[in-house]
Amino acid sequence: MTDLRKTSTAVILTACLLASGCSGGDEPEPAGDKAKEAVPHGYVEGAQESAEQQSRLVMADAATGTVRVLDLITEDTTTLGAVGPVEGVTADDRFAYLATGAGTEIVDGGAWTVDHGDHVHYYRTKIRRAGRVGSTSPVRAHSDPVVTALSSGDGSVRLLDREALEDARPGAGRVLPGATAPVVPYREHLIVPGAAGDRVEIRARDGRPVSSLNETCSEPRGTALTRRGVVLGCADGALLISEGGGAFTARKIPYGTSVAPAERAVEFRHRAGSTTLAARAGRNAAWILDVTGSRWKRIETGPVTAVNTAGEGTPLLALGADGYLSAYDPATGRRTSRTPLLSRTSGGPVPVIEVDTGRAYVNDPAGRAVYEIDFKDRLRRARTFSLDFTPSHMVETGR
Repeated sequence: MTDLRKTSTAVILTACLLASGCSGGDEPEPAGDKAKEAVPHGYVEGAQESAEQQSRLVMADAATGTVRVLDLITEDTTTLGAVGPVEGVTADDRFAYLATGAGTEIVDGGAWTVDHGDHVHYYRTKIRRAGRVGSTSPVRAHSDPVVTALSSGDGSVRLLDREALEDARPGAGRVLPGATAPVVPYREHLIVPGAAGDRVEIRARDGRPVSSLNETCSEPRGTALTRRGVVLGCADGALLISEGGGAFTARKIPYGTSVAPAERAVEFRHRAGSTTLAARAGRNAAWILDVTGSRWKRIETGPVTAVNTAGEGTPLLALGADGYLSAYDPATGRRTSRTPLLSRTSGGPVPVIEVDTGRAYVNDPAGRAVYEIDFKDRLRRARTFSLDFTPSHMVETGR
């Protein structure tokens, strides 16, 4: 068992900056002698590049507002103090956004990944509080290198300048007019569902409408950013939006059968960039959406509180209301492993399952712990992180 009660808050910095950047990027090459010292594409001043993914868990106690960040590489924790009662949390690749009664507290997880398709860069920097944005309670956060879109439960969307956010000075941001559903920055534009009835608009980053898609998306809810494009959850299935040569196109992935409103996919869970998505199908089943194959698969799990998947070739992970964690073959729907994990899951915020390429992480508020699960080894519990506070809410950054 790994006990983090007395763990140092120091962060071990183990990697050096690369001497040259990525080829084929959008940034101009430095001139003269500076060309020999070009920084890597995606680098942020003050960060260090690492050879492996720098995953960190941002955790918050719902009642006290205590916020701590667990470095999964070093096992160190960083305490960021209390922010007041926390109602919910969402994250992008680097930042966690905590909804409180006074607004949104932003935590810089200090780790992120820059994915260029054929290669990846991993960065780490100091963990810190990055400011507060008032009068918004985010349920979704999506970012690109320029803008972060915070979408609230009431449908409003606030855009934050990414560079200012990285400097811990987010300001108030600006409201995106006409948005009624989660917005996703994508390919130097904004994907804006629900702005004109069932239509999906493509807008410039300043909010100016550019075009609208031919395919519609009624009652948009869930969102996901994958290597194939942006996925929107709609009343009749999903809509995949992609871009090529400056043109945006959309393709519908229908359920293929009638699905009751209570059993639609309204929140997608997946490993960052993965094209295999998981979602709850009401209270007693789960969906697997294979974006590449344009297929939905319903898996009968029984009472389920949380689901996730690491992608193609990995199981669907489902946390049952009985506290057991199960793995299912996404092709057949057959359960392949099952292990007791939580003593109880009712009452208070619902635990979540966070995933990366090799491990899953489940928070146990009642047990004051986080469990690291090797989902490739019959759900073996690889590490237990014992805590001295209640991890009511948890998100992973650095992916």
